[in-house]
Parts: sequence; structure tokens; C-alpha cells
Amino acid sequence: MENLQQLHDSFPWLLPVLIVVMLWEAVWKVIALWKSARNNQLAWFICIAVFNTAGILPIVYILMQRGKART
Repeated sequence: MENLQQLHDSFPWLLPVLIVVMLWEAVWKVIALWKSARNNQLAWFICIAVFNTAGILPIVYILMQRGKART
């Protein structure tokens, strides 16, 4: 418990940064999961759901699928 207090005292900005990164990841993940589910792309859905990449994988998926029409 004392180590956590020392960490917080040394890096007071760390918790807000982690919260922002978690929210960033969650927003992009939900959007990409929704799009992959609607497009019946099970492999993308599983990869996006399993791997935490700070929003990079969901953004890549969304950009790749941007020009393709839903069937």
C-alpha cells in the first residue's frame, strides 16, 4: 500500500492519463466491434475484443472498412 502512495506522489498525473487512455480505447473498441458485427466479420470481432491496443487496432479496422459498403 505504501508503494502505491509513493507512486502517486511521484507521478500525480498518471491516474488521469490512464483514465483518458482507457476511455479512448473503449470508445474506439465499441465502434469497431459494432461495425465488425454488422459486417459479419467474426475474425475482426474476436481480435478487436481480445487485444487491447490503446485504440490502434479498432482505428485500423475502421479506416480499412471506411470505403466498403455493407452487404
